[in-house]
Amino acid sequence: MSRLTIEASTPLCLLQDAGRFGVRHLGVTQGGALDWVSMSWANWLLGNTLDAPVIEITLGGFSVVAEELCLLALAGADLGACIDERPLSPGRSFILQKGQRLRFTQPYLGARAYLAAPGGFNAPKVLGSCASVVREELGGLDGFGRPLAEGARLEYSGAGVNLKELSGKQLPDLRSKAPLEVILGAQIGQFSGQSLFDAFNSAWTLDSRADRMGMRLLGPQLRYQGAPMISEGIPLGAIQVPPDGQPIVLLNDRQTIGGYPRLGALTPLALARLAQCLPGSEIRLTPVVQETAYRQQIEFLQRFV
Repeated sequence: MSRLTIEASTPLCLLQDAGRFGVRHLGVTQGGALDWVSMSWANWLLGNTLDAPVIEITLGGFSVVAEELCLLALAGADLGACIDERPLSPGRSFILQKGQRLRFTQPYLGARAYLAAPGGFNAPKVLGSCASVVREELGGLDGFGRPLAEGARLEYSGAGVNLKELSGKQLPDLRSKAPLEVILGAQIGQFSGQSLFDAFNSAWTLDSRADRMGMRLLGPQLRYQGAPMISEGIPLGAIQVPPDGQPIVLLNDRQTIGGYPRLGALTPLALARLAQCLPGSEIRLTPVVQETAYRQQIEFLQRFV
């Protein structure tokens, strides 16, 4: 078994995997890595299953020291990672020698980095997952959803593999300005025509009021003209429009039901891109039919084969 000691951390650094499924009828949310694409690449670099437990490091402020030689992989955002004083770019597996320090400072490109270990980091499963959901006190190293803390130990038991690096075609393009694709929702026809035009033809700014539950978009006011709704189940990526007309994209730690009308839901690939956007970033939305989104998802997943 290999170990690392956490030397510095923040409340935004969490143990994650793909999340919990089959429990929303109990009021338990999904959780899991916000940028599932980067989590998958980090695990792929080590030959892990794509949903093996990883460390989600948001905005930096995290460092670990190896207690013995460790093989790790890094994907996702450039958070100024360095081994001792040597810079480490994401998209590769690497060796951390005994006593060496891996440190993440601040975001240079993107918001979230993912650190993987052979076989995944060891943690107890709660309701089928070790994903940390702080609000629900589920998952994490201790099973109670707490953020990773200074002094805690990270352990893994998997065997090492050869060092690998992602090619330019495999690396996610965190600079992309392409619109985020939206599968239209059941209430789409009950927004005003002007609102629908504005929703897909305007730039939206990510508000600083953002967390793992959701990200608020600032822009033109959208007007819902339908009847009051009864609360219904909320899918990952749902774009709810509350009475102030400013949409909220609901993420992995969202509530399980809600009564606000929805424009639709971001596709899984669009959600991964959104997870790497910092507050103040500008995004655009574009509609896509479900069949197209499904085909794009299948084609993308084939890259990991």
